[in-house]
Amino acid sequence: MVERSSTERTIRTSHRRTAQVRLTKALATLTQPVGDRRAPPNATVTELCRLAEVSRNSLYRYHPDILKALRRYQCRRPSAADSKARRSDEQRRIENVSLRKRIEQLAALIDHYYAAYREAATLIERRDRELSELRRRLKLTPLLLKS
Repeated sequence: MVERSSTERTIRTSHRRTAQVRLTKALATLTQPVGDRRAPPNATVTELCRLAEVSRNSLYRYHPDILKALRRYQCRRPSAADSKARRSDEQRRIENVSLRKRIEQLAALIDHYYAAYREAATLIERRDRELSELRRRLKLTPLLLKS
């Protein structure tokens, strides 16, 4: 086995600490909300390593605590399918509200036309009664047409 000097071990430990700091900052950057969105879309190991400029092997081998923190964040964060379903549900709610308003408008229109129909039917019945009474008063007999 090859023995390493204490300065070599110190340098390696120093590199791990700076990598730890860079990974911690990169994780904080990945997990903080951006603008009107609740969570950034790319909270992955690859993105974390790219931001921190650390190899994935190094993350898996020397920084399991940061990897666990990333995994916890990924578990808490809704998946793309969940957010798509949520957007779909919201769209359906909006459509349902719109359809309910249209149903109310159609019901009001049906009521209006039914009232107009009843009024017209009453008017026609009254006119028919008046015409039959006038015919009765005049005692009109139908004219026979001579051919």
